[in-house]
Amino acid sequence: MRILALDIGTKRIGVAFADTTVRIAIPRGMIPVDGNEMATIAKQYRLEKADLIVSGLPRNNQGEETAQTKIVQDFIAKLKAYFAERDGSEPIVKYQDESLTSVAAETHFKHDVSRAEREAGKVDAEAAAIILQDFIETANLDQLEEEIDGSKRYR
Repeated sequence: MRILALDIGTKRIGVAFADTTVRIAIPRGMIPVDGNEMATIAKQYRLEKADLIVSGLPRNNQGEETAQTKIVQDFIAKLKAYFAERDGSEPIVKYQDESLTSVAAETHFKHDVSRAEREAGKVDAEAAAIILQDFIETANLDQLEEEIDGSKRYR
């Protein structure tokens, strides 16, 4: 199974990719939120031949939804609609808790990330990879494969 992961922010979207036969998430850069992000994500999805999109879902320390949770859910709804309008079908999207992934991404680099690195999306891409790695390690991949196979039959 090939998975595209998104760490959705209001300025940048971190992107990562994994093939579950290898089970390692790889940062793939950042997409600016500039009005072209839907088309860019759709293009990336097709280029990677992804079967699934995993989106980080922000929550507060108590596990409750936040204002950013709603922003992410609205973004995913618009992304699904974008795919449906252009391709006639929606991708399967799963959410993964993203608590503290940006902090973990900065820690991964073992130094303070410069403003230029942050603006280039280095932290965003690493956060997307952490989200995806968590997903791969905790999801029932066999069940997901069945869900994906089932959805392909009805397309």
